[in-house]
Amino acid sequence: MQITPISCLRDNFAYLIHADGSDRALVVDPSEAAPVIAALEAAGLTLVGILSTHHHWDHVGGNEELCARFDDLEVYGHASDADGGRIPGQTHRLEHEQTFEAAGLAFRALHIPGHTTGAVAYLVEDAVFTGDTLFAAGCGRLFEGTPAMMYASLNEKLGALPDATRVYFGHEYTENNLRFAAHVEPSNADVKAKAERAAALRARGEPTTPSTIGEERLTNPFMRCDSAEIRHSVKLDATATPVDVLAAVRSAKDAF
Repeated sequence: MQITPISCLRDNFAYLIHADGSDRALVVDPSEAAPVIAALEAAGLTLVGILSTHHHWDHVGGNEELCARFDDLEVYGHASDADGGRIPGQTHRLEHEQTFEAAGLAFRALHIPGHTTGAVAYLVEDAVFTGDTLFAAGCGRLFEGTPAMMYASLNEKLGALPDATRVYFGHEYTENNLRFAAHVEPSNADVKAKAERAAALRARGEPTTPSTIGEERLTNPFMRCDSAEIRHSVKLDATATPVDVLAAVRSAKDAF
């Protein structure tokens, strides 16, 4: 399997996915069509499907143009986002743990509400595409979901994946997220080391995607709700629940 990150808009990522030896490709979250079309042409690939992680315009903005250009595109999204046409061109209504095959690859959908109520992650082989739910060292704002939803999505669903699982996220927010992670957990040496690696990548003009689930367990404050130092930083004591901690950390990040 080959995965190609595509920079879109100001800091978005779309991703081309295709099986080894195949010229049929899928794209995750095409916020705009032109960079995706250019990447397809450069690689000699034909687009056969779109995997939408959620309905926000900066993740589905290219759907209509791509559907007009490529015949019979399969467009995947959560079942709840099909109501009202929140994902343009949606043809498949996914539920949690649903499996499907596309472009010769086997996928499993994980419903991961929090950022939106219909957010979906796509798991294929050793990679997961998380949209705006799980970033490197961060998570999306709670626009539609609750702290309890986001806690479960990050720590019980995505967090249950093997450490080696590669995490392909929706935005290049890594350096800022790591600055915040260091702010709430200043003694975390893993955060410092990852920040140094991220800075080196960005200095070379390279993206910080992917991360791994194992790295996120060590560096992502939203997946470290049992950290005494983080609890202290957000002014909570040991009686606070992990969901309380996530809510406080999210509030602090919103104001950071």
